[in-house]
Amino acid sequence: MTTSNQQRAVAWWLFACCAMVFLTMVVGGVTRLTHSGLSIVEWKPLIGALPPLSHADWLELFAKYQQTPEFIQRNHDMTLDGFQFIFWWEWAHRLSGRFIGVVFLLPYMYFLFRGYLKGALAGKVFGFFILGGLQGAMGWYMVKSGLVDDPRVSQYRLAAHLGLAFLLFGLMWWTGLGMLQARSATAGSPATRKLGNTLVALVFIMVLSGALVAGIRAGLAYNTFPLMNGHFLPPESFVVEPWWLNFFTNMATVQFDHRLIAWLLMGLIPWYSRRIWNEVPAARTPAMVLTLWLAVQVTLGIATLLLKVPVALGAAHQAGAMVLFGILLWTNHASRRSYS
Repeated sequence: MTTSNQQRAVAWWLFACCAMVFLTMVVGGVTRLTHSGLSIVEWKPLIGALPPLSHADWLELFAKYQQTPEFIQRNHDMTLDGFQFIFWWEWAHRLSGRFIGVVFLLPYMYFLFRGYLKGALAGKVFGFFILGGLQGAMGWYMVKSGLVDDPRVSQYRLAAHLGLAFLLFGLMWWTGLGMLQARSATAGSPATRKLGNTLVALVFIMVLSGALVAGIRAGLAYNTFPLMNGHFLPPESFVVEPWWLNFFTNMATVQFDHRLIAWLLMGLIPWYSRRIWNEVPAARTPAMVLTLWLAVQVTLGIATLLLKVPVALGAAHQAGAMVLFGILLWTNHASRRSYS
């Protein structure tokens, strides 16, 4: 196989891993929105992949869940059938995370043995595997925070868990793009490329902001648009002391921050796309798709807010954020390189 074909094979493998990260994130979003994330109270990376195989197994797991603060304070009337519903969502989320490890590690060993991955690239790609393991461990660390007195996971750990997923996705996606694209004679101006980098950082901050909104359930308040219950900035936005805690714990402030970043992106992304359109003809397709998807994502966000976060819309909005992130990286990359 030629070097170009080897690179193409590795690139598409990385894209497949990105798809698995995306799927796991979507299942994780549904798990959170259905309040299923605290149903499995143990972390067994290997033997935990097996589901309950008998009625006795189900009773044992249900008995463990009945000792948790979530059951005692909120779900004390839950039946075994109800427990099985939330269990299967959390189990599916963990299983998909394990499957990412298999989809990554086995092809990695094959590509390494065949010489498709060498030197710095082999080390870089193996670093993605380590990052994926850390992301999974952060998931359990997040779950543990909800198994204590307050049956709600830490919004900080939720943000870290989601942020690591986006970081892993972005690194694999960018590396794969680099293997499929060749240097172009035309590229965006330094100012345009700098704007693209700024937008990548801003979208990532937007994701972390959304995790804070989800973590403290701020999406269930101020369900009006464009104002927040008649206010641009609600008067209760800075009632928490010290003042800086409002940005992490106050529903009004956390939701306002998320809205503010959305407004910024609604202005900056079309401007960026216009600059790419004028400067890099080869990158016009991702630039156009980026602007169109921004409109979809904003619409999903507004609908999710107005309808008080139904499961389907909430999961779609979270999924849409990763799609937007991926398209932005594609556009950013294409402003430096075009397809060969």
